[in-house]
Amino acid sequence: MAEVKLAAQVRTEFGKGAARRARRAGQVPAVVYGHGAEPVHISLPGHALMMALKTANALIGLDIDGKDALVIPKAVQRDPLKGDIEHVDLLTVKRGEKVDVEVVVHVEGDLAPGSNLLEYVMNTLRIQAEATHIPESVTVSIAGLDAGASVFAKDIALPEGSTLVDDEEAIVLQVVAAQAEEPAAEAAEGEGAGA
Repeated sequence: MAEVKLAAQVRTEFGKGAARRARRAGQVPAVVYGHGAEPVHISLPGHALMMALKTANALIGLDIDGKDALVIPKAVQRDPLKGDIEHVDLLTVKRGEKVDVEVVVHVEGDLAPGSNLLEYVMNTLRIQAEATHIPESVTVSIAGLDAGASVFAKDIALPEGSTLVDDEEAIVLQVVAAQAEEPAAEAAEGEGAGA
């Protein structure tokens, strides 16, 4: 995954009023924490941050007053109506360090013929990966699976260097038989014939 570079400004004002002023100026309030250091309150360019966060588990290189910091997003708060980013918590990481992240589960292939439905029990999988090699997603094949089949967390191939954090026996996907409703006329005939 490519590292995104962002220039950060250290914040000296705090509270709702200061956060609103920063957002009006196109900045997003953020906090950088981790590795036992004191949290650093910063502002980031809103549009550039939004573009960086379009990639899941984005690796962000910050320039904070001339000092470099490597971070990943830990929590993103968005406006419930507009979807705009209101605040971000960023976790400091080091090259070579392993971090726990959630990755999206994608499927490929087609289920066995018939009226079967694929149910996502888990949309994401928690894995541990090297901070500079975090996968965007994991892919699992559902080709030929029939009703009653399940895909467990342990069945999903992880990228090299990644390990599973979730329970190995956790069901990620399952195939269920579609329930067809009988037309009302056929149901009435069936009841009359049995009388």
